[in-house]
Amino acid sequence: QLTLVESGGGLVQPGGSLRLSCLGSGFTLGDYAIGWFRQVPGKEREGVASISPRENTKYAGFVKGRFTISRDDAKNTVYLQMNHLEPEDTAVYFCASGSFFMNDIQAAHFSRWGQGTQVTVSS
Repeated sequence: QLTLVESGGGLVQPGGSLRLSCLGSGFTLGDYAIGWFRQVPGKEREGVASISPRENTKYAGFVKGRFTISRDDAKNTVYLQMNHLEPEDTAVYFCASGSFFMNDIQAAHFSRWGQGTQVTVSS
């Protein structure tokens, strides 16, 4: 079975950091574009960051240098390091795999999704 499983979410104070993990099973993450997305109730899922098989990366404008996406091929895991978190970053974060690394990070370009992990930024 081909799955993606996110972990690492939780409650953090404004200005704090979290590292999210996306573990792939049944397939090699390095063969695909991997994206991180987030969603809050009542809003569409929005792209946060993506990484290509060659480890090219793209970020949404609101990241502003605070987040870093990376991949560990030995662990078949993609990470999202999030620093300087703000209350506006509160959302369920999802990882997803897609066949192509595109110039924009859109959910329609990704076909396999994890179940999500909750990130809450609050004092």
